[in-house]
Amino acid sequence: MTLLLASAGTAASERESIAHAAAAVAMQSSQDAPPPADGPPTRAVDLDTVIVTVERREQDLQRYAGTAQAFTSEDLRALGINNELRNIQVAVPGMSIANQEGNVEIFIRGVGSANNTELGDPGAAPHLNGNYIPRPRGLGTMFYDLERVEINKGPQGTLRGRNAVAGTMNIVTRRPQLGEDSMSGYVQGEVGNRDHRGGEVALNMPLAVNAALRFAGYHVEKGSSFTNVGDPRLTPAGIQNETAGRLSFLYEPDDKLSVFAMVDMGHESGTGYPGANIYSAVRAGYGPDDVDMREVVYRGRQGAMDNRIWGFQGNVAYDFGAIALEYNGSFRDVDFWQRNATSDSINWPGRDLSAVDYDVFSSQFWQTRSQAQTHELRFVSTDGNRFNWTAGGFYFHEKQQVGYFSLADKGYCCYSGTEFTMPDVDGKSWAVFGDGTFDVTDTFRLKGGVRYTDESKSRYGIGGNWALTLGGADFACCFATRLGTEGFVPTLLNRPNFDVSGLSSSADFARFLLQGILTPGARDTLIQQIGGIADGSAPNGNCFVRPDIDNGFMQCPPDGGFTYANLTIPSQQQGSSAFNYTDWRFGFEWDRTDRSLVYGTLSTAHKAGGFNDSFDPDVIPETYRPEKILALELGTKNRFDMFGRPATFNVAAFYYNYTDQVFQDLTAISFDPVTEEASGFALANRNVGKSRIFGVEADSTLRFEHGFSLNLNALYLDTEIRQGVVADARSQNYDAGGITSEIDLSGNELPLASKLTFNARLQQLFDVSFGTFDWQILAAYRSAYYLTQFNNREVTFLADTAGTVDRVEDAFTAGFPDRQRAVTQINVGAGFTSPDGAWRTEIWGANLLDKDVSQKALVGSGLNIRFLNDARSYGVRVRYNF
Repeated sequence: MTLLLASAGTAASERESIAHAAAAVAMQSSQDAPPPADGPPTRAVDLDTVIVTVERREQDLQRYAGTAQAFTSEDLRALGINNELRNIQVAVPGMSIANQEGNVEIFIRGVGSANNTELGDPGAAPHLNGNYIPRPRGLGTMFYDLERVEINKGPQGTLRGRNAVAGTMNIVTRRPQLGEDSMSGYVQGEVGNRDHRGGEVALNMPLAVNAALRFAGYHVEKGSSFTNVGDPRLTPAGIQNETAGRLSFLYEPDDKLSVFAMVDMGHESGTGYPGANIYSAVRAGYGPDDVDMREVVYRGRQGAMDNRIWGFQGNVAYDFGAIALEYNGSFRDVDFWQRNATSDSINWPGRDLSAVDYDVFSSQFWQTRSQAQTHELRFVSTDGNRFNWTAGGFYFHEKQQVGYFSLADKGYCCYSGTEFTMPDVDGKSWAVFGDGTFDVTDTFRLKGGVRYTDESKSRYGIGGNWALTLGGADFACCFATRLGTEGFVPTLLNRPNFDVSGLSSSADFARFLLQGILTPGARDTLIQQIGGIADGSAPNGNCFVRPDIDNGFMQCPPDGGFTYANLTIPSQQQGSSAFNYTDWRFGFEWDRTDRSLVYGTLSTAHKAGGFNDSFDPDVIPETYRPEKILALELGTKNRFDMFGRPATFNVAAFYYNYTDQVFQDLTAISFDPVTEEASGFALANRNVGKSRIFGVEADSTLRFEHGFSLNLNALYLDTEIRQGVVADARSQNYDAGGITSEIDLSGNELPLASKLTFNARLQQLFDVSFGTFDWQILAAYRSAYYLTQFNNREVTFLADTAGTVDRVEDAFTAGFPDRQRAVTQINVGAGFTSPDGAWRTEIWGANLLDKDVSQKALVGSGLNIRFLNDARSYGVRVRYNF
């Protein structure tokens, strides 16, 4: 019924322990937590204890047997890491965060997932207060009034479970403060470059000695870091307008019961998340380092985005004496819509912008709705015996409705768009788990855990091309059509019908296509051309010629109709998959001294499998299996005195065996029986990859005289793809029917995996007669890395399906360089706090060197789209605490 053209298919495919001292699990009152961030910064002469919950319980980070980092809200604000989630990666070696059309993609140590449609899942699991978030859209709207942000590196299959093969990121919000006699909180305002202005407020409201409410909210507006050098009527993509708020409740009547509840909402709007297609610039001889990738030639459609999120979560914990019981539950609703801005690549030296056809409205529309709930029940031993354990169950259910429409305005024979609309996507997961720690001696402990998971997914909808072959006089081919001009809106999830199994006639096909148009564009021609087919008044449609669709040689038949009208509509899409797997971990902890911990862990983790688009199962497999990582980590954490002050030094070595790795493979789904050439393609997820990852990570915190402190963190990472033969999406040859060559990825590095990352953060805090000053500078170095699995390898173009080589080009000549050079970024911050701690003024600067860093590349036929970091930002902030 349909053939998925590869140029559209490429874009469419990219569319988504526990316990030592277990009595502390979720039972510590807020008074036991670190002091609230509403007050002034803490002094740097002492080594502050960093409390984290990476193992599902509060513990000193220095006593956690693993590799993790934590940042308080003060840390993030001071370095300009606010309202821009992706900016946190500059402070976390081995972490990469990109934002493609609102899809937040997190990679840790080279592991993650770029499959962000309903067919895939994240590879690094995001959490909010420990509750799993399956669709990490709009995470930036949660980045305010925080206790801390925790990044746990490495597989977390037993501890966190679902889709934590790379690790986890946990955003911990500030809870209501108990025991206060009156209301407290803060009010904050800030301004910065690119028309940045924003505000934040928090109000802690005591209800009784043992109960309190906390309200927090923020609003921020910020201009784009991209420049429009095309149609002056258009505003660049990337403009932010965000508002969010949350209300939380905490009740702790005694040391046994704790009840926490929170409701939050967020709204993002603006001009959408931008990318820059550098393909044409590269073909003109200019690499990404030779041009300003932020100078985009906009044309056609204005970008727009609207994202509405709200959620509820609750936690109830009770200590029965020998056992503590904890329940965590959450619900999260996401309603995302985006129309991508239209562009004609970017600018490059000497480009004649007057030669650009600005009357082209080709674009993409995204619509994603998700309603996800999680439930977890845990039982924890609290008797303080040598064996401490936890056990429980987890349940997850997500309903999605997903729409994607890519349109090709001025569809000169015969392609007009691609639509994938799924009104019913259902995902479920349940798990049971157990974990324990046994004290062999006072200084040596063994720990282990196991988790069994059962996953299922299904979807129903439509997917494929809109294609029209409209014949002129004497059966000449073919008339053009326009779709998507000013005012055009696709129907997507508002379609009246998603059942195409019984459609067979041209009238059926025409009606189905027209039902996909909610609002016609002002200068669209499609409805006029095929409307008569749909209502029966003109079985071959209505032929007419207009200057903007006149290809110079087509003439209408004398009767005003087409001599033929062949229509293609999307096909039925029905997919399902079901998998189960077991994860486990085993390890030891040895207190070499009371200030030195040695540990080792061997563990596994899985990322959920899934299914592919519905085509011939003999060509494209219906399902793909879960990915799996087996990880070994050995490390030591040490406290010591240097110059009479406490310091730390930690180091860990790790090795991952990554199997059943999923690579996307461009596959021919049909062949012309006469020419024997491929005539349709689709991207398939296949378990064809194996990789190994080795690394060493070290960090140290040092304290000096006069309030100085220095934090150092370094990561050496060596990755290698050991197996993986796929079709090379870069090599499509449309002169030969769109065929592609195969490429063996063996020996390549994993994408986004720098060999060396090094961070240094110098801080100072000192008193003066009228208050306290503090300042800090973060320098982050990251060595070069590849953006795709192709690793700048040469591209082989085929002449025919027999495998005859047409030509071989290096990656640059073909338009596909994918290596990001080494980069150093600098963030700074400084602040002054009044003597009573009530007033605080801060200045910050992020990416001060204004480095353009590609955080992801999407490559395919005519595509080399770069998704970049945030450009230089700086500003001033004033905060009043009360």
